Amino acid sequence: MKQSDLNTSLKEQKKDTHRFIHRYKGLGAFGMNRKTDEETIMFYLQKFSEDSFMAHLIPLLDDEELDEIYTLIHRLLKRHISEYQYHALFLKDR
Repeated sequence: MKQSDLNTSLKEQKKDTHRFIHRYKGLGAFGMNRKTDEETIMFYLQKFSEDSFMAHLIPLLDDEELDEIYTLIHRLLKRHISEYQYHALFLKDR
């Protein structure tokens, strides 16, 4: 994504959104093809991050599981997005 496109996109989405989950009509299956896999991951991550679910799950996780989740997310962010994208798209503080 070009910097100019990113800046335009950011003006439109300064708050957290989960639009995908509300319009998704796919299979929710993994291992069939790349498109379905990507959609399923988006579905799972958006459902996973719902406040009510997190409030239930987080206290059940042990320290190692908390570390695993944090480490995976941190590693993927560092590998695939720039520092600017991290702040603009993930933290939404720019």
